[in-house]
Amino acid sequence: MAGRRAARRTALFLLYQWDLTGKPLASLYEGEVDPFALETATAVSDRAAELDERINEILEDWTADRLGALERNILRIAVYEIEGVQVPYEVAVNEAVELAKRYTTDEAARLVNGALGKIAREGGSE
Repeated sequence: MAGRRAARRTALFLLYQWDLTGKPLASLYEGEVDPFALETATAVSDRAAELDERINEILEDWTADRLGALERNILRIAVYEIEGVQVPYEVAVNEAVELAKRYTTDEAARLVNGALGKIAREGGSE
């Protein structure tokens, strides 16, 4: 689990830089990047608009573009994993909340947890 957790963190950092700078992902790192991290970051960046639409659906009275870059990308990764690559719902939510707790605020972690909880309530998890 620690390997995937570290890879998610790397993917988050790449996506954060990509989101802020608009530069291609490949220009944001040097050397070897964990394949899972790179695959995740690439897939999420390629589908960012679609993921943001889904995030807009699950957030009440809020939109993805109003979120901080870290929160937005944590949610993008989680939604991608839950709805795209079929990571178990509990794993995706736990990892997202842990990233939010570590790199943002407790309030943001609650927002992430609540937003992803809406997917479960809608029947989006197994």
